[in-house]
Amino acid sequence: MPRYALRLEYDGAPFCGWQRQDGLLSIQSVLEDAAAHLNGGEPPLVTAAGRTDAGVHAEAQVAHLDLPAGLPPERVREALNFHTRPHPVAITGAAVVDDAWSARFSAIGRAYRYRILNRPARPALDWGRVWHVKKRLDAAAMHEAAQGLLGRHDFSAYRAASCQAKSPLRTLDRLDVTRLGDEIEIIAEARSFLHHQVRNMVGTLVEVGYGRRPASWPRAVLLGGDRAKGGQTAPPEGLVLTSVTYPEKVEWR
Repeated sequence: MPRYALRLEYDGAPFCGWQRQDGLLSIQSVLEDAAAHLNGGEPPLVTAAGRTDAGVHAEAQVAHLDLPAGLPPERVREALNFHTRPHPVAITGAAVVDDAWSARFSAIGRAYRYRILNRPARPALDWGRVWHVKKRLDAAAMHEAAQGLLGRHDFSAYRAASCQAKSPLRTLDRLDVTRLGDEIEIIAEARSFLHHQVRNMVGTLVEVGYGRRPASWPRAVLLGGDRAKGGQTAPPEGLVLTSVTYPEKVEWR
């Protein structure tokens, strides 16, 4: 049975998250219900590279599914785009991959961007896509603090209580904080992340940005291993999954 990789973008606002949940609208359920039209009416399992939370967006999520007919990837892409309407989910690419390939387990890197609108006026055009913080933040101090989290560590202090990962050990490859006018952009890259790890790191860095904590504090929180000692969990709307990387090139169509 052919396996297809899918590259997709979505607005996470109307969804309960990626994962299918009874009685709730999820990205997985929208895709599986759409793919049922290509699978004899039976929804196939769609597996994602990362199960994003409610309200979290994606520019380049990757997923895979198996379909019985040997359809060209372009046809799979267009058929899924037709049947996912009117939901804010779009398949931007499809590819035929080896049947052992996994969107989740074959991935070697994931990247997220978090946006903070840092001005007194609330957002209009970016409503639902940024965290609005009125008080001026010190982005340079936040970036300095972020560098203390790089490397391989036990990230229990930045892990959600509901996280199901077997180990809290993760290697954080990049955590950059940059001011772009009224916006602060935070880029996080790693092979994989714990549940809420990025949002918990952002919420902790914001405490440094406010001037309430020194730049050394986020690393001290990390080494202490206690989630209760860190900052708040940043709201989901500012977070976007921007890319997933694989050791081999995927030929998107």
